[in-house]
Amino acid sequence: MAFLTSLVLAAFAAYVGAWYFNAIEGNFALLLFLATVVTGLYWLAERFYFLPRRERAAARLEESLTERNARLAGQGIRQVDTADAKASERLLMQPWWLDWTAGLFPVILVVFLLRSFLYEPFKIPSGSMMPTLLTGDLILVNKFTYGLRLPVINTKITDGTPLARGDVVVFRYPPKPSMDYIKRVVGIPGDEVAYLNKKLTINGQPVSKVAEADYLDNESMRLLKQYGEDLGGKQHKLLNDEAAPSFVPGASDFPFRENCRYSVEGVVCKVPAGNYFMMGDNRDNSADSRFWGFVPDKNIVGRAFFVWMNFGDLGRIGPFQ
Repeated sequence: MAFLTSLVLAAFAAYVGAWYFNAIEGNFALLLFLATVVTGLYWLAERFYFLPRRERAAARLEESLTERNARLAGQGIRQVDTADAKASERLLMQPWWLDWTAGLFPVILVVFLLRSFLYEPFKIPSGSMMPTLLTGDLILVNKFTYGLRLPVINTKITDGTPLARGDVVVFRYPPKPSMDYIKRVVGIPGDEVAYLNKKLTINGQPVSKVAEADYLDNESMRLLKQYGEDLGGKQHKLLNDEAAPSFVPGASDFPFRENCRYSVEGVVCKVPAGNYFMMGDNRDNSADSRFWGFVPDKNIVGRAFFVWMNFGDLGRIGPFQ
């Protein structure tokens, strides 16, 4: 078993190493699921086979030592070797290969359950959601608001609250589902979303947009126009870059593309059933539904709601919407 366990641990280490050096495309949900299953099997084997076998061996040793000590006592010998007394403790000790498998199972199981069904941490990799979220923000995502989903395959098993306009959502990027994206829900099924000349309209109704103080982008060291927006009753801020064009350059071919009309002014899209239209708050610096299309419900991961750490700015910690 020690040799087999060495191979199993080496396989996990090789996978993580190859992922770290970009030799393969990793899947943390799958890795955590496999780790839970493998350590769980070792835990069961330890609980119902290896531990009882060690306990029986220790009991037999204790019996033999008791009999021996009784014989020695009959011969007037009272002092015995203390090393023999510790032998049963050594028999009960877990070998290293169980320490690194069965011993880790409770911790891995808790992490797996928390991450799969309650809250999952994410790191913001880009500025597409500025000024709401900044590069380097570490956020929490609620995994149960929109309904519980099975890990890895992401199949919904319970109904939850429907996605609403204005929600900040993490989802699997439609062109490459192994990647996670974060954007704001702008259009729900049945909506007609128009973004023309940098003005958002939903079902023919302009979305409230109020000018605020310019925003300094620390990455580009430029001032950007900042606005307050009320989307679905959720107050948040957005950015516009006056130098960026209104039209959408390089939109790809995506499912239901026929629902969208592109022009020099921007884009108008009718959101199909079971799909959502997503946009970043950094409107002119966000690759979103305008470029790669709608997000199917099956791709939804959860609702982002809290910045739990930003090592460069502790003042970022707190809820957002």
